[in-house]
Amino acid sequence: MESRNPIFSRRGSVGQQGWSGPAPSPQQLNEMYNAPSYAPPTISRTMTMDDVVMKGFIVLGVILATAGTSWYLGWGIGIGVGAALVALVLGLIVSFTQRPNPALVLGYAAFEGVFLGVISNFFEARYPGIVLQAVIGTMMAFLGTLAVYSLKIFRPTPKFTKFVIGAAIAAVGLILVNLIASFFVDGGLGLRSGGPLAIAFSVGMILLGCFFLLLDFDQINEGVRAGVPEKFSWLMAFGLALSLVWIYLEVLRLLSYFSGDD
Repeated sequence: MESRNPIFSRRGSVGQQGWSGPAPSPQQLNEMYNAPSYAPPTISRTMTMDDVVMKGFIVLGVILATAGTSWYLGWGIGIGVGAALVALVLGLIVSFTQRPNPALVLGYAAFEGVFLGVISNFFEARYPGIVLQAVIGTMMAFLGTLAVYSLKIFRPTPKFTKFVIGAAIAAVGLILVNLIASFFVDGGLGLRSGGPLAIAFSVGMILLGCFFLLLDFDQINEGVRAGVPEKFSWLMAFGLALSLVWIYLEVLRLLSYFSGDD
């Protein structure tokens, strides 16, 4: 049996007759003995569904923790807006680089949580009980979308993916145009004024968030089947968090249209 010790594994130098060259000195033997052994490169573990679930709970846990902190401390809208901008930058970096960087993902979750805590506290002060309703509505949307995907009622296709991405770009564009128009006309285009158009727009945005959840579920399923490295579970958890935040904010806004000021 061939030894792993480098002294006894010199290929071509040791045969049945012994050393073919001069015998090594004690110093050379000591250097050879102390030389580091080279282990074969480790193979990264492939991603499983449990990995995605665990990372998802971690990301959502950070969001809930920072949201609860900002709510409890009563941080103002200024802090919330600043946190939202930082979360937007970190989210764009993760989205466009597609690198599974846990620090960036958790950083996004922390700042997004601060924003959610501030905005939720603001809505709760005006419409008591609305936050719990929005949380329940978001959970129902998540479970309903998961059931649709799990039961194979609908599976995303490449055309559907292009449609969802195009619709998201159009929706963001409309929101920006509505914001700019609001500086000149009261209510802007009416997309956020609480009227019938605003209600229809929010419903469409919630559906769009559910479509993104379908894409997230499909990406996770394909990643597990393809055997991608375990580290990519951070990206999958980030995508789920992004879609859930989208749905929650739109459900919160939609419910506010049907809630009267006290």
